[in-house]
Amino acid sequence: MLIEADGKYFKELNDEIRNAEDTEITVNGCRGQRYIGAGMSGKKIFINGVPGNDLGCYLDGGSIKVSGNAQDQTGDTMNDGTIIINGSSGDATGYAMRGGRIFIKGNTGYRAGIHMKAYKTHQPLIIVGGEAGSFLGEYQAGGTIVVLGLKTKGRTPVGDLSCAGMHGGRLFIRCDELPPDLPPQVTAAKASDGDMASIDGFLSCFCGEFAVSKNEVLSKQFYLITPNSKNPYKTLYTFN
Repeated sequence: MLIEADGKYFKELNDEIRNAEDTEITVNGCRGQRYIGAGMSGKKIFINGVPGNDLGCYLDGGSIKVSGNAQDQTGDTMNDGTIIINGSSGDATGYAMRGGRIFIKGNTGYRAGIHMKAYKTHQPLIIVGGEAGSFLGEYQAGGTIVVLGLKTKGRTPVGDLSCAGMHGGRLFIRCDELPPDLPPQVTAAKASDGDMASIDGFLSCFCGEFAVSKNEVLSKQFYLITPNSKNPYKTLYTFN
């Protein structure tokens, strides 16, 4: 099914998508309409244009593919499914995400993965092909974030204050040197063979989706950052 979004109010567009009987929908001429795919399951949406804030919020299955960029809060409180961005995404990508996958070919803005969490089989994943802004993985409680920095030269592909408040989950960064301002409540080390094996299938999916050379991806060192069990954040609080 083809839907022309040009000039449509976001509610009208979303009602049309939600009420469509077809499970595969192409949206043309998208220009900032919000909440596309909110709470959706069981459909495949292809978006030509730039969707607005909260793309795929509360997504509970199915997939959303964007031909260009996306705005803020992509995948907000996402529960399942896949979001694929062929450009870059704005701030707070994967905010409170608790399942599913987000693949971003380009960059993402500030606070990607903030409050990301996991439970049993619900293990959220964000892979960023480019760079991530400041406060990456802020208050992260679960799931996996991978930043590849494929076009980054001579610097770490993340902004300031990564992992502030991190108390669960994992952050992989493909880089030569770690960020200099990691908090003492996290620990960082070169990723082991076992660590890399745990994300190998995800990297294969990412590379296949965006026609990226996996050999190029694996040609550089990865670091793994996790919470420091010897210095948890609970030591900063008083007991009442």
